[in-house]
Amino acid sequence: MPRHEFVIVYITTPDAKTANNIARKLIQDKLAACVNIISRVRSIYQWKGKIETSSELLLVVKTRRSLLRKMQNAVLKIHPYEAPEFIAVPLIYASPFYAKWLGEACKTSIMKEPTA
Repeated sequence: MPRHEFVIVYITTPDAKTANNIARKLIQDKLAACVNIISRVRSIYQWKGKIETSSELLLVVKTRRSLLRKMQNAVLKIHPYEAPEFIAVPLIYASPFYAKWLGEACKTSIMKEPTA
């Protein structure tokens, strides 16, 4: 597996409907191999000068780095937040059989990789 070919993306959502819609869209369009939906995440953050607290769901998305722009565009079309969380971190190791599956489950993109 080439170094940092794969990434894990974190996306928070306000509700289960949004989380499921995003997850299904990413899998259907082969922009992700797998999306885990973690419920009952409590987020504390600053927004427009105030400290906010929200109950959210967290999507943990496994994908190719080369698909990040397409994935972000797909998420932005569905996501209700003004500035949704969309954070990618490199996957530095995956077992050979998992990496093979991950590569097969995400379509190859001809898009240029984003610069970090």
